[in-house]
Amino acid sequence: MKTTITGKNFNTYQHLEDTIEKKLEKLDKYFSEDIEAKVVLSQERNKDKIEVNINAKGAQFRTEQVADDIYEGLDKAIDKLARQMSKFKGKLQKKYQDNKSVRFEAIPAPEGGESEVGKLVKTKKVELRPMTAEDAVLEMEMSGHDFFVFLDETTDKVNVVYKRKDDNYGVLETAE
Repeated sequence: MKTTITGKNFNTYQHLEDTIEKKLEKLDKYFSEDIEAKVVLSQERNKDKIEVNINAKGAQFRTEQVADDIYEGLDKAIDKLARQMSKFKGKLQKKYQDNKSVRFEAIPAPEGGESEVGKLVKTKKVELRPMTAEDAVLEMEMSGHDFFVFLDETTDKVNVVYKRKDDNYGVLETAE
């Protein structure tokens, strides 16, 4: 597994990077090819935060963990990624059956048989109105939702504003 480790306001050191790479190697058994893992370390409210993103040629696995100690957060992240792979094994197999980079036979079956993830229960049509991201945030807050879909008035593209865990806001912009 090719691992890229970066720190945002966080000083990494060789022992930590070696430990991260060693722990991520435990997940190698789930992949048939060399895949890429991106690890971002940071501090949030005097706690250590670790984000891990694994891209297995279309199959995305992601976790974000906050802990008092970065090594504790790393253990939680590895456990969560393994659980994600196990929990969604059936759905991933159907979606990525031609993807040779994931070894589905190596992923353990979820405890209690196949896990059923939430079902799509509602479809809602929205009217896209041109507005700024700031106006979209205001609309989102007034509606009481965690996200809001809008048409960016400067780019004329569909975007989404969302509320982040740190109580700030983010924008998802559609690509060309």
